[in-house]
Amino acid sequence: MEILLQLIYSGIALGMIYAVIAFGYQLTFQTSDTLNFGQGDALMLGAMVGLTLVTMGVNYWLMLPLVMIFGLFQGGLVERIGVRPAIKIKSEFGWIMSTIALGIIFKNVAENIWGRDDLKFPSPLPEAPLKIFGANVLPMEILVVVGAVLMMLAVEFFNRKSIYGKAVVATFNDRDAAKLMGINTGLVITFSYALSSATAGLAGALIAPLTLTGATMGSVLGLKAFAVAIIGGLTSGMGIIVGGIILGVAETTTGFYISTGYKDVPGLVLLLIVLAIRPAGLFGKTAIKKV
Repeated sequence: MEILLQLIYSGIALGMIYAVIAFGYQLTFQTSDTLNFGQGDALMLGAMVGLTLVTMGVNYWLMLPLVMIFGLFQGGLVERIGVRPAIKIKSEFGWIMSTIALGIIFKNVAENIWGRDDLKFPSPLPEAPLKIFGANVLPMEILVVVGAVLMMLAVEFFNRKSIYGKAVVATFNDRDAAKLMGINTGLVITFSYALSSATAGLAGALIAPLTLTGATMGSVLGLKAFAVAIIGGLTSGMGIIVGGIILGVAETTTGFYISTGYKDVPGLVLLLIVLAIRPAGLFGKTAIKKV
C-alpha cells in the first residue's frame, strides 16, 4: 500500500508539471485558436536561464519572477514573428510550422550557449524526503504541485477580476465582437502567448531541481503536455488538471508494475480513446460555429 501511495504522490507531481505546460496551450487556443508547439522549449529556456541566474548567485526565489519576465518576452516574440503573419493570411499550416521551427531554433541556440550535456540544478529545499501517510515525498515535489495550482488560480483570478483579463475572455468568446467593442485583439493574442511562455518558463524553473537540465528536456514534456490538453479539453482548466494527474499516475504505476519501457503507453492509449469518443476532451466543450 505504501508503494502504491508513493507512486500516486509522484504521479500527481509529474501530472501537475504536464498540466502547467498544457495550461499554456489553453491560453493561446482560447484567444487565437492557435497552439504554440514550441511550448516545451519555452519550459527548457526557463530552466536554463534559471540555472544561469542561480549560478551567478541570484537567490532561487528571486530567480522565479525573473524567469517569468524572460518568458513573457520570449512568448511575445514567438507570436509576433511566427504566429501573427500566419493569422493575417489565415494560414493554419503556417502557424503550426512557424512555432515548431522557432522551437527547434531555440533548442539549437540553447545547445550552443549551454552545451549538449545535461546539468544539475541545485535544489533550494532539503533533498531529504518527508513522510506523508507512510510514503516518501520530496519537498520539491510539494513545491511543484503548490506552485502549479497557485499559478493557474492566479491566471484564473486575473481573467475574472481584471479589465485586461475580461478582454482576454471577450476575445475568446467572439473575436469579431471584441474588435467591435474596441478591444485590441492582436495585443490580447500577443499577451496570451507571452503569458503561456511565462508559465512554461516558471514550470521549467520549478521542475529543474527534480531532473537534469538540458537543451532537450522540453521536447518530451511538451508533447505529453499536449496530450494532456487534448485529454482534459483545451477549453477547461479543471480538465487539464485532471488530465495531467491521470497521465502522471498512469505513467508512474505502469513504469513500476509493468515496465518503464511501457510507461508512455497508457497515456497514448487514453489519448486515442478520447479522440475517438470525445474529441473536445473529457471536460471540453464542443464549439458551435455559425455559418
